[in-house]
Amino acid sequence: MPMTTTEDSIQHRDHDGRGEFYIERGGRRVAELTYSSNAGAMVVGHTWVDPSLRGGRLAPSLVEAAASYARVEGRKIIPMCSYVRAVFGRSAQYADVWQK
Repeated sequence: MPMTTTEDSIQHRDHDGRGEFYIERGGRRVAELTYSSNAGAMVVGHTWVDPSLRGGRLAPSLVEAAASYARVEGRKIIPMCSYVRAVFGRSAQYADVWQK
């Protein structure tokens, strides 16, 4: 099962009301979570992991990075992405950032 390794640092970019958390390996993007800003909330619209790496820790680590960022920034997350919505629904640890 593919795992997130120590080489997998999560990058974050935020510009003009849009942002993304992403992981690159060998100069190639292998996972991403994208969002837009809306009235103090982060609207997560998309999570993607390279098909050869799915089923590991990449996508959950991106969700955790987005939630941590939202907490620091005092923002809520509106999960339009079905994956993020499912992760939030399975764990009470995201209740503080989930805007239903």
